[in-house]
Amino acid sequence: MEELTFKKILISRTDNIGDVILTLPMAGVLKNKYPNSKIFFLGKKYTKSVIEACSHIDKFYDWDEIKNSENKTQIFTDMGCDVIIHVFPNKEIATAAKRAKIKIRIGTNRRLFHWIYCNNNVNLTRKNSSLHESQLNLKLLNRLNIRDDFKLSEIYQFYGFHNLPKLPEKFISLIDPDKFNIILHPKSKGSAREWGIENFVTLANSLPKEKFKVFFSGGQEESQYIKEKIIPKCPDCHDISGLFSLNEFILFINSCDGFIANSTGPLHIASALGKHTIGLYPPLPSMSPHRWAPIGKNVQFFLGKNTNSNKYCSSPCNINERCSCMENINPNTLLECIEKWNKNSDG
Repeated sequence: MEELTFKKILISRTDNIGDVILTLPMAGVLKNKYPNSKIFFLGKKYTKSVIEACSHIDKFYDWDEIKNSENKTQIFTDMGCDVIIHVFPNKEIATAAKRAKIKIRIGTNRRLFHWIYCNNNVNLTRKNSSLHESQLNLKLLNRLNIRDDFKLSEIYQFYGFHNLPKLPEKFISLIDPDKFNIILHPKSKGSAREWGIENFVTLANSLPKEKFKVFFSGGQEESQYIKEKIIPKCPDCHDISGLFSLNEFILFINSCDGFIANSTGPLHIASALGKHTIGLYPPLPSMSPHRWAPIGKNVQFFLGKNTNSNKYCSSPCNINERCSCMENINPNTLLECIEKWNKNSDG
């Protein structure tokens, strides 16, 4: 393929925070290959803080605003893009991009509407792939003369998660500069299997208070649960649930040293920031760390223990109920890892 140049490239990923985080390296790889190109990102409104923290992205477009417009095609035309990459398939976006006559429209060949609205379809299936989500994303860049065999040890270097102001003054006093500040994020808003409150409480109370300052985080909707079910059992821990906006939470994570969570968006934020990070995963193919582990230079993960000898659990299980496989992860196993960590990790 002849050497290509592009003025403006649009990455489209209109789903959740963790998915968006694992898509950001695409922007870094594109900037590395085409340093003079402008990289735009189309995402949901609530992921804006994550996307704008990436130094490789030149402009954020809010799909929640655009999708309600009667002039979607004109908005895409006005972007002036040479390329759109449909990382997360969306028929409305694909339709508007074609009508706007974006020259190169990349998607996977697994969606019927991509055969109609895209002109560069990549033979890519995510469901049964042996690759990590971030590696699958990067395979879409093959159509732009970029190699598609990135190792996980390479990918985190392309995060560019550096567009971060200082933590607001009103939150600085929460951080203890003489201790290892660690965040435990016990809930998942129903998006992941959970390790269990009892395990988080046991871990929190096992961390030596002379060395660690322990925070429990969660969204506004989880705050009451954390205040009532966790904090009374952890007298030396600090409740920060419901305290921050997403942007403030990113900055607070960046000011801390470690982060422990189930497979959630904030886990991927911490890993992208270079923090010591532990992710907790169930032995299920669709949720396994093989596909969804955090990537970064200081990451670890633990896999729930299946109750039988099979690689993956086959027991019927409701995501909103207790997961025995997850709860079988011993808090002492995490404690042994955490006690080896040192302060001042960075991306």
